[in-house]
Formats: sequence, structure tokens, C-alpha cells
Amino acid sequence: MAQQPKKKNDVETTGHEWDGIEEYNNPLPRWWLWVFYATIVWGIWYTVAYPAWPGVKEATSGYLGFSTRGQVAEDIAEFEAKLEPINAKLVAADLNEIRGNDELEGYAVSAGAAVFKTWCAQCHGSGAAGAKGYPNLQDDAWLWGGTMEDIHYTVAHGIRNEEDPDARYSEMPAFGRDELLTAEEVDQVVNYVMSLSPANPPVDAGLVEAGAEVYSINCAACHGEDGKGDRFQGAPNLTDAIWLYGGDFDTIRESVWNARFGVMPPMGGADLTEAEIRAVATYVHQLGGGEAPE
Repeated sequence: MAQQPKKKNDVETTGHEWDGIEEYNNPLPRWWLWVFYATIVWGIWYTVAYPAWPGVKEATSGYLGFSTRGQVAEDIAEFEAKLEPINAKLVAADLNEIRGNDELEGYAVSAGAAVFKTWCAQCHGSGAAGAKGYPNLQDDAWLWGGTMEDIHYTVAHGIRNEEDPDARYSEMPAFGRDELLTAEEVDQVVNYVMSLSPANPPVDAGLVEAGAEVYSINCAACHGEDGKGDRFQGAPNLTDAIWLYGGDFDTIRESVWNARFGVMPPMGGADLTEAEIRAVATYVHQLGGGEAPE
């Protein structure tokens, strides 16, 4: 195709051409250029006014002194101020009366769910169903008790931790590792324990009778003569189908041989306020296994 002659006022081309089609080098609109220049100026001002430039330890603070962390802190303080009256009521109420008070229970369950998902779900699961080594909080099997007072105390002080002198504490002996029992005796008592629970039958029924004697001498002081446990010591019930670490032979043998020593951190003090502890205790109590005061 013949190339058309250029006129005097024709726009220059970029020099790119394909099959006779040329690319014009049209200038950008003035308004677009001014907007572009304005964004450059605005960007420079923004990096000076707000935190932007990285430093060795932290970013520049900006001459306006703005901080997203500070903004969040202000928002939290604002909401805490709004919740202060209901939190004061929650703290002042008797623990056993919270669940009978529609206003307090509704607030405590809602607030407690948020506390649980932030601080407790990592171990007990988002739905509180627990996991191996972490108790299910939905059932009615409680190692240390399931009343509001019991749950509140456990949340506040924790279990077997070194941070709180008032933590719940018990320790199972490592019967095999510390040579308190022989390997044969361990096998005997494991089979006896399995015979107490409907979950799994004993591996060797012939060892059950001998295991009963081993149990009576070494285990009954904590778990009870009938194997139903002792909440004062946090000793689990061995006659049900609920096993914190597992109810098969190898797992129970590991528990007897090396013992278990689960730790729960105390949530009182620096971590949670008294209102938050009461809220999460209420939330856990109403999940399905909460008990009435004795």
C-alpha cells in the first residue's frame, strides 16, 4: 500500500510501522500530566508526613506523628470505656448467678467466645472439642471439676505451671522410667486399666488379675479403688471411654512408663482481666458439660 504524504501539521510517529500502519507519538493530555505531577508531589509529602522510610530499628514516624498501632490502641480504649459498666457488673456478680442473669450471661457468652478464640483455641480447638493431650471442653468429663468456680480457678491460675504458685498441681510417677515397677508389672497394670474401660478390651486378659494387685498398691491412691479418679488431684476417671492421650495399649503403657505432665498457662494477671476470665469461664461452662455448684 502506498504511503500517504505527510502534511505540515501531522503528528510525528514513533517510527514503529507494521503493514503500512504507523504509530503516532501523540502528546499526553495536559490534565493527565498535571494529575501525574500532583501524585508525585503528594507521594513525597506522604512519606514525610507519615511513617514510611525504614530505619535500622523502626520506620520514620513522620511529622504528623500518626501511628496505626496508636490508632488501634485508641479504638480499643474507646470500646473498653463503653464496656466498662457491664464489665463492672460481671466482676461484681456472684459466679453462680451469672448464668441465671440474662443480661450478664448473654454478654459473658459473647465476650467469652472472643476470648476463647484468641487465647484458648490454639490448644482446645476453635470449637473446644480438644485434641490429643488437650481436654474436650464440650463433654462432662472434668479432671479438676466443671462448676463455674472450678473453671474460673483453672483459667485464672492454670495447671502445673511455674508462673503461678496457686496453679493446680499433681504429678503422676513415671513407674517404668524410674524403675518403680518392672516391665512385667507395667504390662499387667495396663491390661487391668484397659479392663476397667469399655473403650478397648485388654490385650492379654490373663494379666488382668495380677494387674489388679499392682493397681491397688500403686495407683488406687490417686485414681481410686474403683478407678473413677479424683478431681482434687486431677486424676482422671479410668472407667469411662474418654482418654486424654489415647486408650490403646501402647499409649496407656507410655503414660504408665513415662507419665504425663500437661501444662496450662495461667491467664490471670497480665493476660486477661477478671471480667475476661469470668466471661470465658461462662462460655466454657455453657458449652455442654458445665456443672452446678455442689
